[in-house]
Amino acid sequence: MALLDENRLFSPDPVLRRLSLALYDTVRDLPIISPHGHTDPQWYAENAAFPDPARLFVTPDHYVFRMLHSQGVPLEAMGVPRVDGGETEQDPRKIWRLFASHYHLFRGTPTRLWVDHALQEVFGVDQRLSSETADAIYDQIDDCLKQEAFRPRALFERFNIEAISTTESAIDDLKWHRMIRDSGWSGKVITAYRPDAVVDPEFQGFAANVAQMGEMAGEDATTWKGYLAAHRNRRAYFKEFGATSSDHGHPTARTEDLPQDIAAALFDKALRGVCTADEADAFRGHMLTEMARMSLDDGLVLQIHPGSARNHSDPIMARFGRDKGYDIPTRTDYVHALRPLLNAVGERSDLTIILFTLDETSYARELAPLAGVYPALKLGPPWWFHDSFEGMMRFREMATETAGFYNTVGFNDDTRAFCSIPARHDVARRVDCAFLANLIATGRLAEDEAFEVVHDLAYRLAKQAYRL
Repeated sequence: MALLDENRLFSPDPVLRRLSLALYDTVRDLPIISPHGHTDPQWYAENAAFPDPARLFVTPDHYVFRMLHSQGVPLEAMGVPRVDGGETEQDPRKIWRLFASHYHLFRGTPTRLWVDHALQEVFGVDQRLSSETADAIYDQIDDCLKQEAFRPRALFERFNIEAISTTESAIDDLKWHRMIRDSGWSGKVITAYRPDAVVDPEFQGFAANVAQMGEMAGEDATTWKGYLAAHRNRRAYFKEFGATSSDHGHPTARTEDLPQDIAAALFDKALRGVCTADEADAFRGHMLTEMARMSLDDGLVLQIHPGSARNHSDPIMARFGRDKGYDIPTRTDYVHALRPLLNAVGERSDLTIILFTLDETSYARELAPLAGVYPALKLGPPWWFHDSFEGMMRFREMATETAGFYNTVGFNDDTRAFCSIPARHDVARRVDCAFLANLIATGRLAEDEAFEVVHDLAYRLAKQAYRL
């Protein structure tokens, strides 16, 4: 029994389905450009076998464990490590059985589509995951994982990944990227500069992080001048390992373009831990403008993805740490928040700023009109809670009328779950084909133009925007 419908996500209308399939046939096998994500570079560096199905599909994937947890399953039961080193489930088969017995929770969700795609297309599974099939499917995947063909580098090549970017903190030593580079393997795995830990005064250990960055950069980062120099040094170091972008996950989209003496005074308060919440937000906002100016010098693409109330649960944060499924979307203003940044650099066509959102209400009202006029701005794809069929379709419907296709940057998968990468790109390609088919059928786009556009959306725009 096939887990996937060959015509999934395409309209049942015969005209629209025919057009969708014709478009899809031209892009389904294009190489994958994955310019923003969170896979572990250690996988590619060591090329060790993935340990077991549970630690491949369940324990590291917040899309999976947050759903089970919403139904009362303790994170410990899924093997999620505790910050205090306390006891969690270590038997991968028990974790897998728990996942299988709750698999019905994912009905109708994009996660279900991604997992079914990985089960069928990567591991050859042809029966639905359930309590009854859990052990047989576990054994089938486990047998595969023992084979060379299922090691990270082999899967990377099998997935037809042309380039993938991981994301590392500004104070990461990039040892895994060095190992990849020194290994001589031809797979293109690059890093991205993520400075949140050293630009956010509210980030845990901010002052210590800044001091560490200064040591790594050979600068006195406790002074404003030295702090900026340390960023330039670290960005240059990241570029040595292929970085073409920086990545900024701030609570708000606020930007500032402050006089240098005021910025320096805020920085001093941040180091001393005496910033108010508004001052911390102002400092983060000013640093986005500083990062944009650095991008004009070193060419890194600037990615901004605000609007997540991160680590919403204090008890979960204390017990398990960051990034455990408790990041919640918030309302986000872009029009007023971005104005200082855009007044400073928005007219520069040699700068690329890619905007993401978790607030869909901003697409038609704010983001598309902004990207539709400022040369520096591009719109990132639907992301995180919205990289679904419906979310992607809403994005195209709301953004295209004002920003067009060419002020967007194609698709990125933003995943930690390695085997979901082909599935996510396949969903994006199918959605774009369905959207374009409707434009053709309603006389809004010529068929020959649609074939050009779908290639751009599936491949060229991401490669161009991220300078890959």
